[in-house]
Amino acid sequence: MTDAQLPVLADLEPAATRPAPSVRIASWRDGTLTEQEDHEGVVPQLKASDGFTWVDLTEPAPELVERIAREIGLHALVAEDIIERNERAKVEPVGDYVHLVMFALTRDGETRTHEVDFVLGKRFLLSVHPAAWDPRSAHQLKLGLDAVLQRGPDFLLWALVDAVVDGYFPIFDAFGDEIDELQDSVVDSADRATVQQLFAVKRELIRIRHVIGPSREIFAQLTGREFEVIGDSTVFYFRDVYDHLIRLTDEFEAYREQVTSALELYLSTVNNNLSVIMKRLTGVTVVLAGLGAVAGIFGMSEAASAVTGGEGWGFYFVTLASVALAALGIWLLRRIGWL
Repeated sequence: MTDAQLPVLADLEPAATRPAPSVRIASWRDGTLTEQEDHEGVVPQLKASDGFTWVDLTEPAPELVERIAREIGLHALVAEDIIERNERAKVEPVGDYVHLVMFALTRDGETRTHEVDFVLGKRFLLSVHPAAWDPRSAHQLKLGLDAVLQRGPDFLLWALVDAVVDGYFPIFDAFGDEIDELQDSVVDSADRATVQQLFAVKRELIRIRHVIGPSREIFAQLTGREFEVIGDSTVFYFRDVYDHLIRLTDEFEAYREQVTSALELYLSTVNNNLSVIMKRLTGVTVVLAGLGAVAGIFGMSEAASAVTGGEGWGFYFVTLASVALAALGIWLLRRIGWL
């Protein structure tokens, strides 16, 4: 299937199942926004000296990334990083542009990370991402892409990364609710399933830490006026995203402490249950040991005559007294919670 056939196939499919195009180009020039979905127009748009251009690639083929990187002068290592998609969150100046790597988060039973690459130049923004994250869903773009792009690619970059960071908040809210439920479960019934869920949440928090920690460093650099491609008027907007990440970092630390406390509470509950069991076993031992001692003294030597009725009243008195003392011991042990 050629790229030229894609629009035709898209028209035949229902809107709900229509796949996202792999290449989308938006250009702002002379007060007009133009959009296209043809990768043949990528290079001329990016090389234009007037206006601003946004090239958005959704799961592009490696050949397309290499072609764009080669023709607009991106460093070969930047293209390799985008293709391999196994980077950590970072911001790196390369020549007269900046390579930014962030991660979008989704949660469907477990938290998943999706690498999103941005290359910001003076007059263009290149974004590369998986289909799981749609930049067009950013709330800043809902009022119109032209209103954002006309302010420059750096402002568009802010709109997109702000949407990425805002997507972290629902994930964190879900974590908070789940941790609260797990803490209640630990108090009510500390079982194996609960501790497995606690460890699963702890693993997810570790995965999130690898996203939140470096991202905070990224925006500390972006707000430090280190990059010429980010205008002074846009730095203020990046600082707002940085403030959001500080808040998320604080929440992350609180969640990690809550999970640790829940695990400690689980271990404490298990130890308490073990203590209860040991007390009960001790109580049973006390009762049986008393009966065993009496049986050892009076049972083996007097059993035969007792069966034939040849024993006196003393034997029966001792037997009844032993049973009564055992019953009294059981009552006392239940009274103090040992049985």
